[in-house]
Amino acid sequence: MAEKSRGTKKAGAEDVPMGPTGRPYHGFPTPPALASHGPARIISLCNQKGGVGKTTTTINLAASLAQYGRRVLAVDFDPQGALSAGLGIATHDVPTIYDLLLDTKRDPHEVIVQTSTPGLDVLPANIDLSAAEVHLVNEVARETILSRVLRKVSGEYDVILVDCQPSLGLLTVNALTASHGVLIPLECEFFALRGVALLIETIDKVRDRLNPAIELDGVLATMYDPRTLHSREVLERVVEAFGDDVLETVIGRTVKFPDASVSGVPITQFAPEHAAAQAYLRLARELVARGAVA
Repeated sequence: MAEKSRGTKKAGAEDVPMGPTGRPYHGFPTPPALASHGPARIISLCNQKGGVGKTTTTINLAASLAQYGRRVLAVDFDPQGALSAGLGIATHDVPTIYDLLLDTKRDPHEVIVQTSTPGLDVLPANIDLSAAEVHLVNEVARETILSRVLRKVSGEYDVILVDCQPSLGLLTVNALTASHGVLIPLECEFFALRGVALLIETIDKVRDRLNPAIELDGVLATMYDPRTLHSREVLERVVEAFGDDVLETVIGRTVKFPDASVSGVPITQFAPEHAAAQAYLRLARELVARGAVA
């Protein structure tokens, strides 16, 4: 009898597949539709190391949340303007987030652009934004300027995603001061691990001095390649360091992301059946399940 029950237990344990983070894999339920929209929860996607997938994640997470009926505003807060380009928005000679930072009385609706994805709007940026830090340095309460801009439109959206530039300068501090939560995309590569302690320290300083409500919504492992021992070891280290803050969803490395960027649409539209598109839809469901998004 004991042997029989032991066998059942074993079979039951085998039935639960393990995810790449070494925890049981969950599918996460499809989020229910919302009866009304707003006020928005503002989430910054932040990492001072470049090329870790911040912009790709902002584009595709925003599109995935919009697909689940959320009203999303993506804020391009990087002078490279990659978020705007990746969503097919021309940023030459148009009003951008930079104009709103310089003139906080200006209406953000003049700058917001609708994308081809229903429910997803963008505040675009271009190279002009690189001059913002110099202009804002003498402003009173310079760390809260983005917060004052977003306050005017936050009632119309369910979530606002801010794509930060790869630095810990004044623009990033502005984004953190305006945010309720931070999502840290982290490439599964050794050098990506080294700068995270500094980023966490910056978030703690912002919490202490400017924005007591800010919290870490999660660490998202990106560019994961299960075929390499290096990727698997780095992910193991990340889970050791951050525990439950590491999201169960892991974004794999694929050539489909640059292909989608060239087309100017999110991967959920470009290749909806691809594993990467499914991963971002799962990320959206996970964030809703965690309470990070309505």
